[in-house]
Amino acid sequence: MSRIGKMPIAVPAGVDVKVENNLVTVKGPKGTLSHQFSRELGIALEDGSVVVTRPSDDKKHRSLHGLTRTLIHNMVEGVVNGYSKTLEIDGVGYRAQKQGKNLVMNLGFSHQVIVPETDDIQIDVPQPNQIVIKGIDKQKVGQFAAEVREKRLPEPYKGKGIHYLGERIIRKEGKAGKGKK
Repeated sequence: MSRIGKMPIAVPAGVDVKVENNLVTVKGPKGTLSHQFSRELGIALEDGSVVVTRPSDDKKHRSLHGLTRTLIHNMVEGVVNGYSKTLEIDGVGYRAQKQGKNLVMNLGFSHQVIVPETDDIQIDVPQPNQIVIKGIDKQKVGQFAAEVREKRLPEPYKGKGIHYLGERIIRKEGKAGKGKK
């Protein structure tokens, strides 16, 4: 039995969960999320919690069991607290600013890089070298952060570029650093 899949998902007060033909809709203070899950699994509301069951110990059912439970838990967590990713910009002259609903970044190119904010994602720039991406859908927040990071990936020699807060960039020694005897 899946250790993660068999755990019930507690539904906090103020959150409404509906299950119809494995279409799970979660409504909370921050918004609404819905997702269609595999019809082979059983998803039920029992005593203020969501329980996911599987019909057999088939490899496919085992793999979907924990995944489905985790996705529903992420939906509940997202509508209650939301998710955020913080990106840092390193480099001389590299900076970001918010202009209306657009994120405008100077990343060492001859032009500015402009990324528009979407309906699901909010962008905040507390400092010129920091970008905070917020939303209720964990997958969309992570995907959007990866796309912003992709505009200028961190390079290994000086560490310049966009990286996640706390991400360790593996540095390389330059060509001149090789010792001569």
